[in-house]
Amino acid sequence: MASVLVLAGSPSARSRTTSLAAHVGDELAAEGHDVALLHLRSLPAEALLHADTSDPLIADAVEQVRAADALVVATPVYKAAYSGLLKVFLDLLPQGALRDKVVLPLATGGTVAHVLALDYALRPVLVSLGAAHVTPGRFVLDTHIDHTSGGPVLPDTGARDCVARTTAAFRTALDAVVPAYA
Repeated sequence: MASVLVLAGSPSARSRTTSLAAHVGDELAAEGHDVALLHLRSLPAEALLHADTSDPLIADAVEQVRAADALVVATPVYKAAYSGLLKVFLDLLPQGALRDKVVLPLATGGTVAHVLALDYALRPVLVSLGAAHVTPGRFVLDTHIDHTSGGPVLPDTGARDCVARTTAAFRTALDAVVPAYA
């Protein structure tokens, strides 16, 4: 099975985005993929903002990206774009860091007006980093995510079904691009 790194790009400690990312990661792990979750908020802010790739935690995070077969990139949408935290992390990745990788972008936000942030803000950056295949992403409204009750993360059946279809398409793309994992 493939190794999948889930990047949680929310700066919040209690994050709907991170809950959604973990949910997708759990689904992939249940199918036998080796899944790791990287909370970008846990990386040292000064090293991130100064692009200090010699910092051991930053170097380890970059190595995790390099070593993964695929990435799930999850972000909240702020002011019609992906999070600044995710931006500073992606900026310090070397050019071509996503070469030969399948990437699933996920976004969360408070209004459907932000749904295009995936295709117009995040996708171009992922492609510029060399992603072999950026699968169709999924935007999920904040109101469809329950990150505090301990119940299902996606109690809304429609949202749960949409995320399941998006995750299935990601698995199919992963199998097509990296046939050894099929």
